[in-house]
Amino acid sequence: MTEPTITQLQPMPDDWQRALAVVAHPDDLEYGCSAAIAAWTDAGREVAYVLATRGEAGIDTLDPERCGPLREREQRASAAVVGVSAVEFLDHKDGVIEYGTALRRDIAAAIRRHRPELVITLNHRDTWGGVAWNTPDHVAVGRATLDAAGDAGNRWIFPELTAQGLEPWNGVRWVAVAGSSTPTHAVDATPGLERAVHSLLEHRTYIEVLTDEDPEGYVRGFLTANAETTGERFGGKPAVAFELFSR
Repeated sequence: MTEPTITQLQPMPDDWQRALAVVAHPDDLEYGCSAAIAAWTDAGREVAYVLATRGEAGIDTLDPERCGPLREREQRASAAVVGVSAVEFLDHKDGVIEYGTALRRDIAAAIRRHRPELVITLNHRDTWGGVAWNTPDHVAVGRATLDAAGDAGNRWIFPELTAQGLEPWNGVRWVAVAGSSTPTHAVDATPGLERAVHSLLEHRTYIEVLTDEDPEGYVRGFLTANAETTGERFGGKPAVAFELFSR
């Protein structure tokens, strides 16, 4: 029987200077693409994070009032490991984020503030590769980010943003979706993989409720296996994959 052809992933564009990553929760980027972010910041590129929530509903044993500030602190420490200092939270409610104009407006405002050429988000589809159901928060934020990349450049959508001094930004050239089951591009994870491990380990409180394994062993195994699997389609180098949409 003929072996199926493995579609090779293309290198991500590198002719950009500023990126904005928009996700729903603390740790979304660390499970998805922080090795790529570490490589980008090493190269002198600017990356900022915007999170729709503080992940306050994510730990059953901690009430949201205690959990939110804890996970915010862990996220800021995690971002610093991969060279990101700009971390913003939009204060939507964890677990019940609603796709709609309010979310699009908040993300469009962030895009106007940071003026990125590359926008990054997480899988916005209903499932993870048809195997596991995605969460409504991921779907809502991913879809809203794709839409807000266009909204940010139209002065007649959310004109109140212009009144607030946030001028339209038409400079988004790509939106890159991490965690996609149909990736098109990839970044060599080798330079950033070790920092990606330590970045995810900063979310220790959350990780310790996810697994009974040793946190470092769990994190290292998870990220390394994913990078090596992706690397099979990227010249054999450990890699982080993205589905890239041009604008």
